[in-house]
Amino acid sequence: MRYLWILAIGALVSAHAETTLRSGPQRASLLELYTSEGCSSCPPAEAWLDGLKSDSRLWREVVPVAFHVDYWDNLGWKDRFAKQQYTARQQAYSIAWGSSSVYTPGFVLDGQEWQGWVSGNPLPAADNESAGKLEVKIANKTASIEFAGSSGLKEIDAYVAPLEMNVSSDVLSGENRGRRLAHSFLALSLSKQRISNDNGVFKADVPFDYPAANAIAVWVTAPESVQPLQAVGGYLR
Repeated sequence: MRYLWILAIGALVSAHAETTLRSGPQRASLLELYTSEGCSSCPPAEAWLDGLKSDSRLWREVVPVAFHVDYWDNLGWKDRFAKQQYTARQQAYSIAWGSSSVYTPGFVLDGQEWQGWVSGNPLPAADNESAGKLEVKIANKTASIEFAGSSGLKEIDAYVAPLEMNVSSDVLSGENRGRRLAHSFLALSLSKQRISNDNGVFKADVPFDYPAANAIAVWVTAPESVQPLQAVGGYLR
């Protein structure tokens, strides 16, 4: 019994171990999936996203995030991961693109609609464009963000999304009734903070207390822009 108790304490400590993630100087792409457990067309898209776990470009060239929207919640099954905030984010993209509708599954690559996955097209190759270096350090329930780039901006917006991997749900009603759905790169939350330029460097501390998170995605944009300047992500220790 004592041995098991020691193991439990060790697991708790390791779950909160310090983690530092750094981008390279080249731009990493932010890939967003808008999805729902209530949508029968979404599991293939989530399976495609799950395949990125074995892709050598993961975190280095592409940072994936899956946002569960809530506009399916009154159509037979309430998605426990859905947030109105994610629906609003997808709607903001739609407005930026001059569209009047949103749909699932919907992929957004660096602020632009991307449908290549449907026809089996690979993600576009990284453009090797220099985009500045983005670093995030997770320690003491805080995400410390630092971005150094030649953007010439006075302010930027920083986004932090704690992610959970390898989650499953048994769906009891709606379009996916009777199915067990698997999720990865699942956004548990999304925070945004405006950061001012301090001698060419942008720094901020953001609260980060998500025991279920085992990965993280962070990206920065010009104020109110939909296109990331740089992104970084990775697994938490």
